[in-house]
Amino acid sequence: MELVAAVAEQTDLSRAKAGEVVDAVFAKIAEGLKSSEVRLIGFGNFVTSQRKAGTGRNPRTGEEIPIPASVSVRFKPGKALKDAVN
Repeated sequence: MELVAAVAEQTDLSRAKAGEVVDAVFAKIAEGLKSSEVRLIGFGNFVTSQRKAGTGRNPRTGEEIPIPASVSVRFKPGKALKDAVN
């Protein structure tokens, strides 16, 4: 399913306007994750977590390579979303 097309159909907006709306929502989620978590009531929460630095192996050479610390984004689905899927 293409999200922009589905939003346009459901809301009677043009595809261009629906694309702007979808882009704005994702931009605000990304902006919110820079400072804290983002809660979408009834849908779920987007949260960030720190990944520690570590070492890995190059599968071709077996050489150890450093893996830097990073921030990852996780999604925790809400009860309403879980119920809708099940």
